[in-house]
Amino acid sequence: MKRLVSAALIASLAGCSFIPHYERPTPPVPTSWPAGDPYLRQSEANLPSVTYRDIFRDPRLQRIIETALVNNRNLRATFANIAAAREQYRIQRADILPDVNANASLTEADRGSGASSGVGSAASGRRTTYNVQGGISAFEIDLFGRIRALSEAAQNRYFATEAGARATRLTLVGDIANAWLAYAADKDLLAIGERTAASAQRSVELTRARLNGGVAPRTDLRQAEQTLEQARADVAQSRTNLAQDANLLQLLVGSPVDPALLPASLTEVEGTIAELPAGLDSTILLRRPDVVEAEYQLRAANAQIGAARAALFPRISLTALLGFASTALSTLFTAGSFNWSVSPSVSYSIFQGGAAKANVRLTQAQRDAALAQYEGAIQTAFREVADALARRGTIDEQLRAQRAFFAAAEDNYRLSQARFQGGIDPFLQTLIAQRSYYSAERTLVGTRLTKAQNLVQLYRTLGGDSQLDATRDGPIPLSPTP
Repeated sequence: MKRLVSAALIASLAGCSFIPHYERPTPPVPTSWPAGDPYLRQSEANLPSVTYRDIFRDPRLQRIIETALVNNRNLRATFANIAAAREQYRIQRADILPDVNANASLTEADRGSGASSGVGSAASGRRTTYNVQGGISAFEIDLFGRIRALSEAAQNRYFATEAGARATRLTLVGDIANAWLAYAADKDLLAIGERTAASAQRSVELTRARLNGGVAPRTDLRQAEQTLEQARADVAQSRTNLAQDANLLQLLVGSPVDPALLPASLTEVEGTIAELPAGLDSTILLRRPDVVEAEYQLRAANAQIGAARAALFPRISLTALLGFASTALSTLFTAGSFNWSVSPSVSYSIFQGGAAKANVRLTQAQRDAALAQYEGAIQTAFREVADALARRGTIDEQLRAQRAFFAAAEDNYRLSQARFQGGIDPFLQTLIAQRSYYSAERTLVGTRLTKAQNLVQLYRTLGGDSQLDATRDGPIPLSPTP
């Protein structure tokens, strides 16, 4: 009965925990997005589940993203970090269970006939001894939950590492989409530059002929040459940009990118970037992988407090040994050959100069730092989404105005050509109109790119892509902390 009572007492104490009760902090941001002219009007609702396939609908871009999710070297490093964190958790969790060892030995001894004599002396001749032993070495009985707290902290750090990997994947998808769109825009700019350079070359030839004929001033020729050389410089820059865009995509993907998957122009792809569903509550930020990562780090720091508090109490360890020893193999496992021993021990530091209590205060300070980092992650996420919404709320009007400006510049260039050919205006007016038209066309491409990349930014800043939640090999099952 005494043994049963002692076992029940130990079992009840083993459930003790000094981990502070965790409550998710209230997000330090408004529940609604900023409102007003620069922002979209948003209703209050939950964000439906989306994937990158819902937002990036061009099959070529989807294939590039799929390849990158397998080959990207940064992702491979994150997968390795996840595996390391998972095994670290399992190592820590194993401390809750006893470490059982076993060994067997055989001893041969030969005592010669002259080795001893007399009454009571050991028998002479060869002697064989068999030993089999098993035992538990220094098993700590976790009465105050120290090991369990450490295990919970390791588990939360593992979950934080996995959330960090999701953040890396989300950033990677956004970077690939932006680079792919930039390549399309640079293709447009290259085509515009080449077309303008060809037109400017004809203008230079015409102006030079008019100058040689004495009907045009040298200033007209210099104006035409400026437009030509500017277009040529832009063509060279566009070719550089295209090569660098391709290099960036190859780096992000982690392998060569098939040229057939690259866009030919911005016009053919800007309509394939879908809008995120309207109706977003700011609590959706709690699903962002970087915010989830910060919260798990906060949980881990909270668990460390429990481990530090439990370290203030004595540690009870148990060493047990059982075995069999016999001079005959046939009698090794008989009752008379069995032996056992149990050696419980209690250790407690009487004087540490206040180190144990200081360790508790240290973990509390680390928890406070983790809390500030968690709240800071939410505030940063809120600002990024608000900035993206501000851009989204004004880009359509900017694009409309830019299209109108381009249309006016294009028409003005045609009218200037007609008035010059009719002898109404000097050729200088046509050159000025051509330069304005060229600038307006390039600016329009930049504005269209800004709108497309703003949709990518909204996708990335809001987070929550369900297709990126699993690791490369699928979700890793974990049993709860024992």
